[in-house]
Amino acid sequence: MTYNTKWAVQWLQDFSERVIQNKQLLSDLDQAIGDGDHGINMARGLTELQKALAEKEPASVKDTFKTAGMTILSKVGGASGPLYGSAFLAMSKAIDNDTLTETQLIEALEAGLAGIEHRGKSHAGEKTMIDVWEPVIHALRQDELTSDVIEAALQKTKDLKATKGRAAYLGDRSIGHLDPGAYSSALLFQALLAREEVN
Repeated sequence: MTYNTKWAVQWLQDFSERVIQNKQLLSDLDQAIGDGDHGINMARGLTELQKALAEKEPASVKDTFKTAGMTILSKVGGASGPLYGSAFLAMSKAIDNDTLTETQLIEALEAGLAGIEHRGKSHAGEKTMIDVWEPVIHALRQDELTSDVIEAALQKTKDLKATKGRAAYLGDRSIGHLDPGAYSSALLFQALLAREEVN
C-alpha cells in the first residue's frame, strides 16, 4: 500500500476529530497527574490544524506533516505542543517522496519518536507518550499493529511511575493513572489504523 497526501490529510483530520471528541476526558486524565489542560490545549491546536488543512491542501505528505508540526507548535500550549510539533516536523524531514511505502511510513514515525525523545529528553518507561509510540512502531515493523496493541500500550502507562514532566512531582502517586499524552497518542494511532482499514 502507498500513502499519499490525501491519506495523510485524512489521518490528521481523523486524529483531530478524536481528540476534540475526547477533550474533556484528556483534561480529566491530566487533572489527576498534570495541570489539567491537555485536552483543552490539544483540541484548540487541532481545531486550528483542521482549518489549515481545509484552507490549503498540502502539496505532499512531507508538506502535510510540516503543516501539522508548525500548527501544533504555534497553537498547542503546555508540554504537548512542543512534543507533538517536534514529532511531526521530524517526520516531515524524514520524507523525500510525494507518496510513502509502508517502510517509509515506519521510518518517518521512527524519526517522529526520536524527535519526541530529543525534545522531551525522555525514553520509554517514564510514563509519557513515548510509551505508546515505541510499542506501536515495533508492532508496525512486525506488521502486527491492532487496536488491542495500542490499547495495551496505553493501559501499561497506568502502572508506571512518572519520572518526566509535571506528573514526576507526584512520584509514586502518579501510579494508577493513565498518562494523558499516551492517551492522545493512542488516538493518533487508532486513527492511523482506521485509515488502513478504509484503504
